[in-house]
Amino acid sequence: MIPIVERGAEVIRRITEEVEPPPLVPESHPGPRIGVALGGGSARGLTHIPYIEAMDELGLRPSVIAGTSIGALIGSGWASGMTGAELREHSYAVLGTMKIIASRLWGAQVRNLSRFFSKGGFSVLLDAERVVDAFLPDPFPYEFKDLQTEFYVVATDFQSWHQAVFNSGPLRQAIAGSIAIPGLFNPVQFANHFLVDGGVVNPLPLDQAADCDILVGIDVNGDPSDMMNKTSHGLIDVWFGSAQIMMHSLTAHMMAAYPPDVYVRPHLNSFGVLEYWRVREIVSHVEEDKDNFKRALATKVEAFMADQDVTSMRAEDR
Repeated sequence: MIPIVERGAEVIRRITEEVEPPPLVPESHPGPRIGVALGGGSARGLTHIPYIEAMDELGLRPSVIAGTSIGALIGSGWASGMTGAELREHSYAVLGTMKIIASRLWGAQVRNLSRFFSKGGFSVLLDAERVVDAFLPDPFPYEFKDLQTEFYVVATDFQSWHQAVFNSGPLRQAIAGSIAIPGLFNPVQFANHFLVDGGVVNPLPLDQAADCDILVGIDVNGDPSDMMNKTSHGLIDVWFGSAQIMMHSLTAHMMAAYPPDVYVRPHLNSFGVLEYWRVREIVSHVEEDKDNFKRALATKVEAFMADQDVTSMRAEDR
C-alpha cells in the first residue's frame, strides 16, 4: 500500500472505531529571563535583602545574578538557593550586635596570628577570605558549579587596573577578592590576580547580568541628598564619601551602556558604611519601597508575556 493510501486508511479506521484524537496541549510561553545586578555599598548593601524578598513574593527567580562587594556576598547566598527571608534571618544572627560581629571577626583572625604581622610590622588589616568564612552560613558551597543560579562575582585586579570576573572554580576566594576594601582588608591573591574591592571598577555590574530579557539593577551606593547641608565630616566620612562619588560616576557610565529595565537606588546616607550592627534598621529602611519595586518589576514581566503572546499569534497567522 502506497503511503497516501495508508494514511487515508488510518483516518477511516479512527473514524469507524471512534478513536479519540490525543488532547490538544495548549502552547505555553516561558517567563522572561531576569538578570539582577547587586551593587556594592558596604553595610548599606544589606538593603538588597528586601528586594530579594520582593522577588520571592512575586514568585520570580533570576536566571543570572551578578554581584560586587557586599552584593557578591549576599548574591552568593541567593544563588545558593537561600530565600530573602532566610538571608534576613541569617544577617540578623551574624550581624545583630557589635559583640557578635567582633566575636566573629576576632575568631576569623586568630586562626592564624601571623596574619597580624607583615614584613613592615604590625598590621590590623583584615583577612578577607577568613571574614567570608566567618559570615557565610554553614554549610555553604565551595564551588560556583554547586550554586543553583548562574552567578558572577566582580572584583578589581589591582595590577592590571581591570575588573576580574569569576563564574567558575572556587567561590569563596572570588567573594573575598570582591569585598576586599583597600585600607580595611588585605588584597586577595587568587587565580593569578591581586584582587581588591570590585567597587573600584564596577560598583553595579549590569554588564554581567545583561544577557537576559529583563535587567534589574539594585544600587546601594546612596546619594548626596542627606549630605547637602552637612558641614562637618570626619576622616572616615571623607574617605568613604570620596569612594561613593567615584562609584556614582562609574555607575552612571555603566547604566548608559547597559540600561536596566528596573532600577532602584534607596536613600541610605543616614547609615555609615561600616555600621553593620544596625542591620535591622538598614533592612527595614527600604521596606516601604518593596511595593514600588514589585509593581515596576511586575509591569515589565507582564509586558514581556504580552509581547510573547502577540508574537505567537503573529506566527500562527503566517
